[in-house]
Amino acid sequence: MHLREITDANRDAVRALRVRRDQKQFVASVSKSLKDATKSPEANPWYRAVYRGDEPVGFVMLSWKPPAGPYQGCHFIWRLLVDKRHQGQGIGREALTQIAALVRADGATELLTSYDPGDGEPWPFYQKFGFEPTGEIDDGEIVLRLAFPSQ
Repeated sequence: MHLREITDANRDAVRALRVRRDQKQFVASVSKSLKDATKSPEANPWYRAVYRGDEPVGFVMLSWKPPAGPYQGCHFIWRLLVDKRHQGQGIGREALTQIAALVRADGATELLTSYDPGDGEPWPFYQKFGFEPTGEIDDGEIVLRLAFPSQ
């Protein structure tokens, strides 16, 4: 599994990735995510396709140390999705492992994300990985932190 830049050659295949119907309330589509990235350059969006071999199986987008705003200077997972056909195979966990390594290599002491609470929410996934609630709520979403031990 690896992360790959989205280019004209793979954009349509990546945009075709879909979560299960019951997950749509928790994560936006790749198309909406790419539009949000274009509309919010101040968030310093960084996004990649998640590949297994030569096949796109997921998508991730971070706000990478934005220069201003509530997450100024932080690494914040804005979107993470694994296509419905590839869920339950460890792809999300492996993508998160690679993202955490990249962020840590960038000098970060933590990685942030948030989720909208509800039936089927992604909290169990993040909790198993080691994320903990910060106690903050951002636009109705619960903010989580993955702290990196000092090296």
